[in-house]
Amino acid sequence: MNKTFLSKSKYCKCVQCEKILWLDKYKPNKLDETNESVFETGRKVGELAKELFGDYNDIPYDENINIRCEKTEKLLKDAPNIITEASFSFNNNFCSVDILKNDADGVEIYEVKSSTKIKDIYLDDAAYQYFVLTNLGLNVKKVCIVYINNEYVRGKELNINQLFIIEDITDKAIEKQDEIKTNIDFINDFMQNHKEDSEPDKIIGKFCFDPYTCDYWDYCTKDLPKPNVFDISGMYKSKKFEKYYEGKIEFKDLANEKLNPKYAEQIDFELNDREPKIVKEAIKDILDSLKYPLYFIDYEACQYAIPEYEGTKPYQQIPFQYSLHIIENEGSPIKHKEFLAEADDENIIRNFAESMINDLSEDGSVIVYNRTFEEKLVNNKIAEIYPDLKEQIDRINSNIVDLMVPFKDRNYYVKEMEGSYSIKYVLPALYPDDPELDYSNLELIHRGDEASQAFLSLNEKTLKEQEEIRAGLLEYCKLDTYAMVKIWEKFKEVRM
Repeated sequence: MNKTFLSKSKYCKCVQCEKILWLDKYKPNKLDETNESVFETGRKVGELAKELFGDYNDIPYDENINIRCEKTEKLLKDAPNIITEASFSFNNNFCSVDILKNDADGVEIYEVKSSTKIKDIYLDDAAYQYFVLTNLGLNVKKVCIVYINNEYVRGKELNINQLFIIEDITDKAIEKQDEIKTNIDFINDFMQNHKEDSEPDKIIGKFCFDPYTCDYWDYCTKDLPKPNVFDISGMYKSKKFEKYYEGKIEFKDLANEKLNPKYAEQIDFELNDREPKIVKEAIKDILDSLKYPLYFIDYEACQYAIPEYEGTKPYQQIPFQYSLHIIENEGSPIKHKEFLAEADDENIIRNFAESMINDLSEDGSVIVYNRTFEEKLVNNKIAEIYPDLKEQIDRINSNIVDLMVPFKDRNYYVKEMEGSYSIKYVLPALYPDDPELDYSNLELIHRGDEASQAFLSLNEKTLKEQEEIRAGLLEYCKLDTYAMVKIWEKFKEVRM
């Protein structure tokens, strides 16, 4: 039997679902931008972690695995040393070890992750490496996971020894050895029995989202009726699969089920084409709480696994942009202001905050869509880093009004919202077929994650590309706040 070539990443995919390997081979799915950004984060973290043990010998990438393995074998003879991307192949099972501590009496494996905690799949990854190396006759003394310490606060200089946590998982790796051998044999049999014209018949399950959301979810569910149980907004995936396994897949199958009222309402509106649900008293409460000037504001933020700025933690939300629509008095024309940081601004948070404070100089209502983000994840962190700005930040926070609340509480609901209170669903539901409010008509950036990745990529672009990206960022964020103005106008309309 021809054995399937298994890298550690392919092995881990098969731990989640063996069909992924078949799909990767015969129906490959292109990486989306989110996956590419995750990969780039992992690459940067991995490169930094190589410095943990001082000088190291790096095995450069080469498509020819044999060349990488030969270079590793030569370096192994020069113990003690540190080898990064050390490459090994046993019986068609291949792995590159992120950091290999090569001592005279054996080796230590250090698997680097950009996560802030150890996941079970990381144990499979490291244990697979232990399997390959020990079967080649190496004495593996220790296996460790290296991951991000999310409590680390950066000072003026980055301290990688405080940024990274190293956890010994040797015993767990050893415990998994029989499991790994069984899995490899199963994978080889599986691929041998399922050639290109023999697609595996694999039922979907919770593993489609654990430990990662599978890139082939849309492919594997393409024949399900629409809408189906997986389209119920907010329901736990475990509950969705419970109903799915019971054969209750279409909305009509779920119509008489005892469900959370919000889920039942989404199903009812879809099946019976209900009229819009508008609780006018709740809308009136929102409108009556507003005071001029009205500041409609939206932030864009990005995250760095490796904190870039003094006083910040890994994966902290770093605000780099806002859009602001202002209505000074009833009947006044709308004014627009905006801020977009330079990508290489070392004082990006301070400059963002000072610009915002200046633009929100009067005590009017600060209207946002999801105050948790603007207030807790951004504003409060700004006040922690810059205590001298706390008074002004607290003033802004005290004036925040969350326009999302009526939609989240289902005091305003129409079928087209599909159970969601995201502004990307709410806006087209309130203003169908309005090209001015259609995010898909934007040329470059259409979602918040795209905005974040676009900003993070600026320094790698040409000047012309940077200009185009910055224009796209401004256009996108401006639509977010204009969308809030339109929602406010709709509230005034329905209150009458």
